[in-house]
Amino acid sequence: MKIIKSSLVFLALLLTVSFVCQPAFAIEKINPNTATIEQLMELKGIGEKTASKIVEYRNKKKFTSVDELANVKGVGEKTLAKIRDQLSVEEKKKK
Repeated sequence: MKIIKSSLVFLALLLTVSFVCQPAFAIEKINPNTATIEQLMELKGIGEKTASKIVEYRNKKKFTSVDELANVKGVGEKTLAKIRDQLSVEEKKKK
């Protein structure tokens, strides 16, 4: 009985810590308006050529949405679907 109680307390503590620390473990999203070519190349399906084209595009016109990346040659709908959750065009809020 004591082992079960200890195990339940441990699990409760583990769950609490995992929820509290979740933001610390969250992957930071890449902003295509500010990312370097190297950072863009970390995205699945984005090579050096495509990363360079993304930078060229944003130098002419900033991205207003992640969907706009489909306008860049080399970023198709399938690639965009794979990387969409890793991207954000929102400005970081200063604390």
